Amino acid sequence: MSITDRFIKHPVLAIVVNLVIVLVGWRALASLSVQQYPQIESSSVVISTVYYGASAETVRGFLTTPIERAVSQISGIDYVESTSRAGVSTVTVHLELDHSSTAALAEVNARLQQVRSELPVQAQAPSVEVVRADRPYATLYLSFSSSERGVPALSDWLLRTVQPGFATLEGVQRVTIDGGRQLAMRVWIDPDRLAALGLAPRDVHAALQRNNYLAAVGRTKGNLVQIELLADTDLRSVAEFEMLIVAERDGAVVRLRDVAEVELGAEEAELVAKHHEVEGVYLAVWPLVGVNEIEVSERVREQMELLRPTLPDDVEMQLAFDGTTFMDDALQEIVKTLAETVLIVGVVVFLFMGSIRTALVPLVAMPVSLVGAAIVMMAFGFSLNLLTILAIVLAVGLVVDDAIVVVENVERHVREGKSRVDAALVGARELVGPIVAMTITLAAVYTPIGFQGGLTGALFREFAITLAAAVVLSGVVAITLSPVMSSRFVHAHGEPGRLTRVVDRAFARVRRAYAWALDGALEIRGTTLVASLLATVAAWPLYVWSRHELAPVEDQSHITLFAEAAPDSSLSASNREQLAVVEAIGALPETSYVWSMTAAWGGFGGMVTRDWRERTRTTAEVFADVYAAVAQIEGLRVFPRLDPPLPSPGQYDVELVLQSEAPPEQMFETVHRVLEAATASGKFLYVDTDLKIDLPEARVAIDREKIADLGLDLTAVGQELAILLGGDYVNRFNFFDRSYRVIPQIGDENRTTLGPLLDLEITTPDGRMVPVSAFARIEGGVAPRTLNRFGQRNSVRIFGGVAAGVTKEQGLRVLEDAAAAIGDNSVQLDQAGESRQIRRESSALVVSLGFALVLVYLVLAAQFRSFRDPLVVLLGSVPLAISGALVFSFLDLTTINIYSQVGLITLVGLIAKNGILIVEFANTLQERGLSKGAALREASLTRLRPVLMTSAATVFGHLPLVFVVGPGAEARNSIGIVLVAGMVVGTVFTLFVVPVFYSLIAVDHGGRAGPEPAV
Repeated sequence: MSITDRFIKHPVLAIVVNLVIVLVGWRALASLSVQQYPQIESSSVVISTVYYGASAETVRGFLTTPIERAVSQISGIDYVESTSRAGVSTVTVHLELDHSSTAALAEVNARLQQVRSELPVQAQAPSVEVVRADRPYATLYLSFSSSERGVPALSDWLLRTVQPGFATLEGVQRVTIDGGRQLAMRVWIDPDRLAALGLAPRDVHAALQRNNYLAAVGRTKGNLVQIELLADTDLRSVAEFEMLIVAERDGAVVRLRDVAEVELGAEEAELVAKHHEVEGVYLAVWPLVGVNEIEVSERVREQMELLRPTLPDDVEMQLAFDGTTFMDDALQEIVKTLAETVLIVGVVVFLFMGSIRTALVPLVAMPVSLVGAAIVMMAFGFSLNLLTILAIVLAVGLVVDDAIVVVENVERHVREGKSRVDAALVGARELVGPIVAMTITLAAVYTPIGFQGGLTGALFREFAITLAAAVVLSGVVAITLSPVMSSRFVHAHGEPGRLTRVVDRAFARVRRAYAWALDGALEIRGTTLVASLLATVAAWPLYVWSRHELAPVEDQSHITLFAEAAPDSSLSASNREQLAVVEAIGALPETSYVWSMTAAWGGFGGMVTRDWRERTRTTAEVFADVYAAVAQIEGLRVFPRLDPPLPSPGQYDVELVLQSEAPPEQMFETVHRVLEAATASGKFLYVDTDLKIDLPEARVAIDREKIADLGLDLTAVGQELAILLGGDYVNRFNFFDRSYRVIPQIGDENRTTLGPLLDLEITTPDGRMVPVSAFARIEGGVAPRTLNRFGQRNSVRIFGGVAAGVTKEQGLRVLEDAAAAIGDNSVQLDQAGESRQIRRESSALVVSLGFALVLVYLVLAAQFRSFRDPLVVLLGSVPLAISGALVFSFLDLTTINIYSQVGLITLVGLIAKNGILIVEFANTLQERGLSKGAALREASLTRLRPVLMTSAATVFGHLPLVFVVGPGAEARNSIGIVLVAGMVVGTVFTLFVVPVFYSLIAVDHGGRAGPEPAV
């Protein structure tokens, strides 16, 4: 007895099995979290070390090199890059995808402890933090501005009152204050007054160290009581600092106020934060790596509403940037697409069935399969994200196929005169093999993706398993519930409704036309075979000549802006130019507002556009106008970038790294020749490099012999100059229960030009005061702005933004070809940022496609018990469907990207189902006694209706993916175009080419005894 017989004879069992699937699936669905993408840990460990007053060369030699050497030995590293600039070393350890950032952080800290003794004692301790590799800025920025408070006061209020509430929210890694200025005790040393009293800068420094000391004395301890002892050894106010004794001269006390101006001021400004044109302070919220950022955003918004009633009257709070807006909108749009798909498939099934009763059979299979897939999702720890919901959208058109085949076969047997129960028994029994084969085939197609590594595997593993689970469950429904429902819902013989009769007559006409065309194709098998082979061969050039990219660019209602200022620009000058940027971008009709963080070297920020429903142009179409608007600003070069559609590191569309042991000066000419070639190609909106040798540098050249004659030593000279010019802090002071820095430094008026620096005086060991000009001179020159390394080798990065209609892969190829042609053998090429993913991931799914074809062949060989019959299915359907889909990428209606490649893999399983139906039934008819030719013709005509019905359900069900607009639409368009085009072309050819291949290479089962076939 067949397994289907058991369920038909015991319908309660079938109903119970499927109800359990629905109930458990619904409970699982309710427990799934909502995210933008599957949980991926793409993180970097950033090590920042400050060495006030040190040159870029000193920073690289004494900080960057030992730190790089130490951390490059930890496990899980993709690559290490570093930047050395005056006063700051930044080493970034990029981790492999899904490598534990916690483990990496522990290893990095352990390695740093081993080399801490090698670092200069004047350098601050390295600061280590874990950041998302795919986003160089925070996920949310909250803007605070005040009409009365200055930036320091506003910063202190945020630090004390606001920041703690956001920092303790669940899922938040840290909350930083950006664009603020922390309070500090500024000691502005007057070098003239200091020299007049015969004092040196180190005397002030030493006095601050000696007299501002936080002492922990301890406690008394008696038999009955103990008392805490407090020593008033630290300074807390401006008055106390002013009265600090520096030295004694001629019996008189020299206090700090005699040689310096003391004020409760603020640290040096490093960033200016603005919400459009309003200056303020940002709270930057950085979620933990791997958490649900949408939920974090919701908690931040709730905290903002709790905070709003408590804000002072002069303070205004706004959400300047929310990186989860696109995630949320895209999820809403794909859920809407899912609803449209369900509705369309339901209508199509009803129209093809001609009866609401028979249509209920496949329509009931739809929710059972889709909801049941949530069981597998929960078991594997998946989430509801853009890709798993996309899998469910695709599954809508697939899960009805098996049920359609069942109900159509039962109806055929009813038309032949059987009762509904008998028809269900016989029809379901005939289809157990094909349903199992089709289900396993479609599930096997996605198996290679499950083994795929890298970003593609991490993203699409949940997609593949979710879709495979829905397909497998649809097979379960087709074997258990569909036969039961067919035995009761199919119209009895002679009782079809009006619509059913119309549909039956239409299919009869189509069958007659197909029979005539099929006979013609079989008569000219050679011509049909040649045409098929030509179409198959065309697939390769169509693939190669199509545009390639990692993923299509999405409209995220945001354009990121990176700015680069002149090398000698000050913070105030850069800030002035940033206002011009805001004005230029604000004039565009699509602009909502601009948020920015400006530094002396440039800055970053973004243009937030109006809602996509309120504008006629996408961000990709606005992109060129944004660059044209900011390109006119002379003092600030702005590089706009469309936000990447996938979690991708880097800052630009294309990033090529040139590695060489040659110094930057030797690489300069090579790099600029590559830039000229890239510009001449016309593929780039802008192209630039991080190698810029234009930083004004003043080197203090010290005469060692004169130093010796004066009795000085280089250590003392260096310390004196560092105290005056470096801006480092001495220690901290307590102010209302928080500690702030004490910073001694000469005033700005003595640092504006180089001349006064030579007049600074230093005390010799014998008490004489000598000017710096007595033993040193200042030599001018230029130096690289930054010294960069990649993989512990000197490197130069060439980056650019591609022009409209040019993919990032095309732009990267232009740079690679130019660099390979211009550079010598000592130059090695590598990629960074999104370009690294393009080279690693763009062709990864092609291998998966080949693996899927092999698996499908083996599955079919086991099902058919033949190595020849699977070739009929694959050669007769798959290449033609793929060629049909690639025609549309060749015509530039889409590109070859990871979404369209997943569509091609899905197409293999979908189109193979049609061939399976024909081949399996033809083999069955041969075993019943028909000749090979007669069995082939009868199988093709009999399976015509289910083939057309299942293909129509798939095509019309995926049409919403083709025409959808809004957030996330580009990815869905890509996969939709491939599936719809491939299924339409593939289905038409399958109906003719599969019979031709069957007649040529299929096994001939003739001569076997068996009952007469049902015609």
